[in-house]
Amino acid sequence: MTQEKIDRINALARKQKSEGLTEEEKAEQAVLRREYIESYKRSLVSQLENTYIVEPDGSKKKITRKD
Repeated sequence: MTQEKIDRINALARKQKSEGLTEEEKAEQAVLRREYIESYKRSLVSQLENTYIVEPDGSKKKITRKD
């Protein structure tokens, strides 16, 4: 997600609060928000896949996904 897209999300949110959005702007906002959420999820999963728990004895244990 680029900074320009994040700025556009924020601009649309401010406009929505102040004067409302057109149908095209609402659709654009929904697409941008979905893209932001998916980007956030990918980032979180990536971070968790590289996370280890350090035991009191100093050993490291990689966390695993529970499905």
